[in-house]
Parts: sequence; structure tokens; C-alpha cells
Amino acid sequence: MKVLVTGVKGQLGHDVVNELEKRGHTAIGVDIDEMDITDAASVERVIKDAAPDAVIHCAAYTAVDAAEDNEDLCRRVNAGGTANIARVCKELDCKLMYISTDYVFNGQGARPWEPDDERQPLNVYGQTKYEGELAVEELTKYFIVRIAWVFGVNGKNFIKTMLNLGKTRDTLTVVCDQIGSPTYTYDLARLLVDMIGTDRYGRYHATNEGLCSWHEFAVEIFRQAGMNVNVVPVTSDQYPAKAKRPANSRMDKSKLDAAGFERLPLWQDALGRYLKELGY
Repeated sequence: MKVLVTGVKGQLGHDVVNELEKRGHTAIGVDIDEMDITDAASVERVIKDAAPDAVIHCAAYTAVDAAEDNEDLCRRVNAGGTANIARVCKELDCKLMYISTDYVFNGQGARPWEPDDERQPLNVYGQTKYEGELAVEELTKYFIVRIAWVFGVNGKNFIKTMLNLGKTRDTLTVVCDQIGSPTYTYDLARLLVDMIGTDRYGRYHATNEGLCSWHEFAVEIFRQAGMNVNVVPVTSDQYPAKAKRPANSRMDKSKLDAAGFERLPLWQDALGRYLKELGY
């Protein structure tokens, strides 16, 4: 199978290309230098030249706070760029997998979000990813896979931030009232490659198993890394950010079971493997 992967320089795109190649598929990884997704002509040229069986679209504008001040750019990338890709995939009749986010929901309550729940984004980033979903839903051969709290070897993430801060500080404050599931891109990439080889289309949620708050996540990071850092819990109100964050990022993943896909391992297990990869 020949698969074009966008956002190859990012955490997830990098691991998806590695996983495809490991399984003997032809992976064509592109980033902004090879294909500017906001440029419809560039998208059409690159995808048509590649003539893939499927596209896994990982590229996105993901700076959540910066998006509040850069709404036009964020929308051009997440909504417009995705629409450009969807248009060409429709024309070529190839599969499209769009990586989306829990931020398309309003983040309230305590019930895990189901794939077909109503979408009510809280911030600019979530709104533009929702608009991207709508563009993808114009196709018949599509997967929308919503992920959350992502970490991988390539790029920046919460774990790397904590480890860096922990080297110079013995006390940190981390929010304790936002609940979700961390997601290791290495584990996620394996699921995405399993999925793209099928025609079990639709919306899915995919995170590592188990729940925690950001505070609990930080405590476990330092415990497993063998670092003595005191992590003080604070509420979101005490730690204001430009973009509103969802308090509830619990994701219902039973649709994976129903479609015969394997769930990701526990997040604590994923964290341990990741820290080893980083040399801890």
C-alpha cells in the first residue's frame, strides 16, 4: 500500500512513516517544504504525483494559545488545508485519515465523549479542527481519529517540558482539574496503520488506556524518571491560559473494539517506554 503522510516532521507523522515502512508499505512523508497544505495547487500537484492509496493527514496548526491571536492562519491550515487535501482525495477516490482532537467538544461533564457526540469547540484551535472534520466528512472513504495529550520523540510535549523544568526547580505547580488520557505516538501510529488498511470508515477516538489529571501525569513522570520534584496541584482558574481548555477530555473508545481494532496500552506503560527512549 502506498500512503502519503502529512506533517512528517511532527511527533505523530514521524512515527506513522516509520511504522508504515516497518510493515513494508511505501510511505511518502511530506511537510511544509514539500507540500504547503494551504496552497491548493501545491496539494493537488503533490498528491496527484504520488498517486497514493491513502493519505494520513497529521499536519496541523497546534499552538492552542497562539491560535487565539492568529485565527486566520490557524483556520487556513486546519480547515482550509484539510479541505484542499479532502478535495484531491475525493477526486482520486483514495482513503483519507484525518487526525483530530478532543478539543472539538465543549469539555464539560464527566461522561467520556463518544465519537458521534455533538461538537461544540471551546477555542479557535478546536473550532478550526472541527471545520476540518466537516471537510473530511464530504468523502465516503474517511477516518476521523480524535486524539489527546500527545507525546512522541519528535517535537515538543508536556513530558519534555516537565523533565526540563524538573532539572532546575524542586517545586512545580500543575493543574489538577483537567482529566484525560495521555497518548504515545509510537502506540498510536501502530493503530493508525492497522486502520488505514481496512475499510472500517468513520469517527474514532484513540488514546492510551487509563485516566489522569495533568497533575497526576506530572507526578508519574517524575516518579518514573527518578527525579525528586514536588508537584503542587492547582485549579485551571489559578493557572490562566489564553485559550480555554476542556476540563473533561475523557474519550470513549468502545468503537475501536466494535471494529476489531486493538486498544492502546496503559498510559503508565507507554510513559515508561517513552522515558527509556529518551534515555531516562
